[in-house]
Amino acid sequence: MNGTQLKFDSNGLIPAIVQDAETKEVLTLAYMNEESLQKSIETGETWFYSRSRSELWHKGETSGNTQRITSITYDCDKDALVVLVKPNGPACHTGTTSCFTEVLYEAEVANKKEDVAFLYQLEELINQREKERPEGSYTTYLFEKGVDKILKKVGEESAEVIIAAKNRDHDELQWESADLIFHLLVLLKEQNLPFSDVIAALKQRHADKNKEE
Repeated sequence: MNGTQLKFDSNGLIPAIVQDAETKEVLTLAYMNEESLQKSIETGETWFYSRSRSELWHKGETSGNTQRITSITYDCDKDALVVLVKPNGPACHTGTTSCFTEVLYEAEVANKKEDVAFLYQLEELINQREKERPEGSYTTYLFEKGVDKILKKVGEESAEVIIAAKNRDHDELQWESADLIFHLLVLLKEQNLPFSDVIAALKQRHADKNKEE
């Protein structure tokens, strides 16, 4: 491991905080030993050590919800890891995106960050629908009908947003805006354009504007 002297505990383990590489949402906290860390580096996917079963386990080996590693960093004391990943499905065995879903305390700013993270969760759900095409799903219906149908829905929802705004109807504007964002995310997936690329464009535009000012 490039000569890095990580500090494993008395059981030969080191905690690994797994985060989504795009949203930075904490997905899970697991443990690695030297062998699982080495396997993670060699395969590019997360491997952990199960303390309850006393064995190595490859995340997603049975469920298919693997995690492709983009980076592994360690803290200043060299006794903890942060693993950034691109998840191929939920991180938690309960089926949720993250293992951390139970709220103990939440400030208003945390709510706003959670709202942004939800957009990425919705994008991931849409990605799964496009790949798996479950029967009876509205998203499946849109993908099977193709880009013309999706574009029609984006156009219709855009018009509904305009009408709601002109009527000063906040409730209607709320729901129509939600519909528009959903269909826009479906369109982005159909075009294979990640939502993170759109955010990057907004950031770049904001940075360029600040330079001009």
